[in-house]
Amino acid sequence: MSEASTAAPMIETHGVTKVYADGRVQALAGVDLSVSAGEFVAVTGPSGCGKSTLLGLLAALDSPTSGTIRVGSHALEQLHDANHFRRQEVGLVFQFHNLLPRLSTLHNVEIAMLGSTRPHAERTGFALGLLDDVGLAHLAHRRPPQLSGGERQRVAVARALANEPSVLFADEPTGSLDSHSTEVVLALFQRLRTERGVTIVIVTHDETVAATADRTVHMLDGRIDLEGPTP
Repeated sequence: MSEASTAAPMIETHGVTKVYADGRVQALAGVDLSVSAGEFVAVTGPSGCGKSTLLGLLAALDSPTSGTIRVGSHALEQLHDANHFRRQEVGLVFQFHNLLPRLSTLHNVEIAMLGSTRPHAERTGFALGLLDDVGLAHLAHRRPPQLSGGERQRVAVARALANEPSVLFADEPTGSLDSHSTEVVLALFQRLRTERGVTIVIVTHDETVAATADRTVHMLDGRIDLEGPTP
C-alpha cells in the first residue's frame, strides 16, 4: 500500500444508502468508505452491485437517500451548487469519452474551462499543456473521429484535469480499450497520482486494472463486503 493510505482522508462516507423506484430498488445499503488524499482506489464487484451508483454520489451527480458524504472540505448533503463543487474539486472520466466530434482535440479540453476565470489565451495554453501531459499535443487540431480509442480516452483524461481537480473519478475508463491503450491510460493515472497528488477512485470489472491501484474495495448487493491493499 502506498504512503497515501496514512494521509488525511480526502473522501469519507458514513451509512450511505440510495433507493430508487419509490423504495423498491435499493442500490446502496449503508456504505462506509474512507479514501486518503493521494490514494488510488479501485472499486470492483459484479454488475448491479452499486459501484457506479456510489461513484455518482461521490461526484455529486446524484444525492444519497440517507447518510453523509464528504469530499475534501465539502459535505455533499449540504451543497448548494453541485456544478460549482464539480468545477472546483472533481474530474470525471467515463467508459465512453463523450468528446464533441465536431470540435478539435484542443477545443474539447478548452471547453471544460468555460466559466472559469482564466483568460481565453491562458485557457488555450493550459489545454495544450494538458494534451502534452497525456502525450497528444501533436494531435491538438485533430477531431475525435480522427483519433484511436486510446487517444480519445487520453483526451478525456486531459479534459477531466482542466479544472485542476483534487479528485479524479473514473467509471470503467478502460472498458472499451484494447490492452495496449489500457496500459497507457493506467500509466497516466499513476503518473497523475505521483506527480500531481490527485486522489483517484476508479470503478472497474477488470481485475488487471484493479491490480494497479493501492487498494481494492469489493462491493456486493449495495455494500462493501471486502477491502484491502492490492497484492
